[in-house]
Amino acid sequence: MDKLESKIIKILEENARCSNESIAEVLNVAESDVEKAISKLEGSGIIVKYTTIINNELAGNDYVDALIEVGVTPQKRSGFDAIAEEIMAFDMVKNLYLMSGSHDLTLTIEGKTVREISLFVSESLSAIDSVVSTKTHFILKQYKSSGVAIVSKESDKRELIR
Repeated sequence: MDKLESKIIKILEENARCSNESIAEVLNVAESDVEKAISKLEGSGIIVKYTTIINNELAGNDYVDALIEVGVTPQKRSGFDAIAEEIMAFDMVKNLYLMSGSHDLTLTIEGKTVREISLFVSESLSAIDSVVSTKTHFILKQYKSSGVAIVSKESDKRELIR
């Protein structure tokens, strides 16, 4: 990746809606150079997706997030990759990481209810042959996502006790 591509990525990480024209102006390069660089970044898989961060509490979206620690037995020849592929296939899985430490994989999932997540863990995740343990943590409140503060700036309405 060259310097122009690195600079473009930094701009897009801050604001994925930034136009090619704006990027070209900021970097003092031709818009066609920005278009070519972005196409190359997308084609090579460096830019995977453009996304939006939503404050779901303010948007009124009701759902439950959970972080699940998973212990697995690695498979011969494929190690953790085949297990990760199997887990990634579930739509509820939003993120999946290979970890160091006390467990092997960590995943985040999103469901409509605690029961839906519980059923996913007991009937789908635990049913995978290589999975030997799970530990589920329900996310109670999100404060920050992708480096951006999510907490609304509502005033504290509690009475001050002196």
